[in-house]
Amino acid sequence: MTVRVACLGAGYFAQFHYDAWARVQGAQLVGAADADLARAMATGLAPFSDLPEMLTKTVPDVLDIITPPETHADAVRTALANGVRTIICQKPFAETLDTGRALTAEAEAAGATLLIHDNFRFQPWYRAIRAAIDAGTIGEPRQLTFRFRTGDGRGPDAYLARQPYFQTAPRLLVRETAVHWIDTFRYLLGEPSGVYGDLRRENPVIAGEDAGLILFDYPSGARALFDGNRLLDHKTPNGRLTFGEALLEGTDATLSLHGDGSVTLRAFGATEETTLLAARQYKGFAGDCVHALNQHVVAALRDEGSFENRARDYLRVHEIEEAVYASAAEGRRIAL
Repeated sequence: MTVRVACLGAGYFAQFHYDAWARVQGAQLVGAADADLARAMATGLAPFSDLPEMLTKTVPDVLDIITPPETHADAVRTALANGVRTIICQKPFAETLDTGRALTAEAEAAGATLLIHDNFRFQPWYRAIRAAIDAGTIGEPRQLTFRFRTGDGRGPDAYLARQPYFQTAPRLLVRETAVHWIDTFRYLLGEPSGVYGDLRRENPVIAGEDAGLILFDYPSGARALFDGNRLLDHKTPNGRLTFGEALLEGTDATLSLHGDGSVTLRAFGATEETTLLAARQYKGFAGDCVHALNQHVVAALRDEGSFENRARDYLRVHEIEEAVYASAAEGRRIAL
């Protein structure tokens, strides 16, 4: 079975999607659409400036939407109207939570599979960490900390070279980046029972927040901390590989994610570490996680398996995001 894939969007991040799809076993790229036809032509695929025309002429099994949130509602509805039954939508999913809920319901009513392309849980280091949790290697998880340190938010030209809309976005740190770890923390520790957010803006040229702390609590008593600051960096040969460093502490051992993508294990009471995942070079973006997610989708379609990233599940990420912003505004913990 070959899965026919068409893509909407040919902007900065889309390059990682096209490259990943070209390497996915069992997938065939059949078209690219963008409001700027020249960008669609640059992909080397059949180019379109009109989404309905592309869907009619290429008849894809999968539409991959790689465009900003304000375009998602129209794109999903256009795909549904044109008979596409597997739709992948880039995050952030829709402009509002209510819109996300509506799109999810419409897709389910049409019998379509709507997936969200939040790919960080597919990074190899988080798969290795999850495997260690499942194997009981660290005992009971008690504390998870991620220090987000991209170092790309300094000065008047911050973000302009890669994603200029970051400067004017009213919500930045949480909506654009911390949502990845909201989902990843769910993948590793399950659903949180409450959140506390402390958000701030450090670079005065931008509109939204670029630094902050988010504390998650869990029914087990465990805690997770997202500690983000886009103006600071971390020790790494590639700042866009892991985007920071993580520590998962359990009753029996501690796992460390380093900036080179390696994961090490230290047993409780020990001073030496062993390597669970060695550092290496990856194709694509951030451990080739776009490829891993896309391969997961094709495998699930081929084998009629389950999907990790359904829109219905991702709505929880959006709900937690809203709770974080509410917490920061009100200065209190928000129960979930």
